[in-house]
Amino acid sequence: MASKPPPMTQALRVLRAAGVAFETHEYAYVDKGGTAASSAALGVDEHKVIKTLVLEDDTKEPLVVLMHGDKQVSTRNLARQIGARSVQPCKPETADKHSGYQVGGTSPFGTRRAMRIYMERTILELDRIWINGGRRGLLVSLDPKEAARVLAPVLVDVATDA
Repeated sequence: MASKPPPMTQALRVLRAAGVAFETHEYAYVDKGGTAASSAALGVDEHKVIKTLVLEDDTKEPLVVLMHGDKQVSTRNLARQIGARSVQPCKPETADKHSGYQVGGTSPFGTRRAMRIYMERTILELDRIWINGGRRGLLVSLDPKEAARVLAPVLVDVATDA
C-alpha cells in the first residue's frame, strides 16, 4: 500500500522551486518536545536536526537562527557578531506572525516576512540535516549546502551546550 504524500506547505514549494533534492519525514508531533522528540521519533542524531528559531534584536527587528538541535544559541555572542545591543527570542505569537508558521512547525523556507537568516557555521560540516518542513510533525532532510544556497544565511559561531 502506497503511503500518502505529505501535505504541501510553503516551505516545500520553495524547496521544489529551487530544485533542491529533499525527502519528507512525518512523525507524531509532541508539544514542547522539540528536537529531542523529533530526532527520537525518526531515529536521527539530534545534532543533525536543525532548529529554526525566530528572535528579535534590540530594535524589535526579527531574525532567524538555525542551530543544531542539541545546542543552544548564545544570544550575547549573536548580538556581538551581528552588531546589535541585544537579541532575545520572540514571543510565540510574534514569531508566528513574522514567519507565517506555527511555533513547532517553523521552517526557514518560505517565511511570510523576509528576515535575516543566521546559520551556525558547523551545520555546513554535516552530510545531511533534518529541518522543519513548514508544519508540526514534518521534517525535511537535505544537504546543508543546499539549504545555504537557498537561504543565503550569514554564518555565525554562537552555539553553546544545551
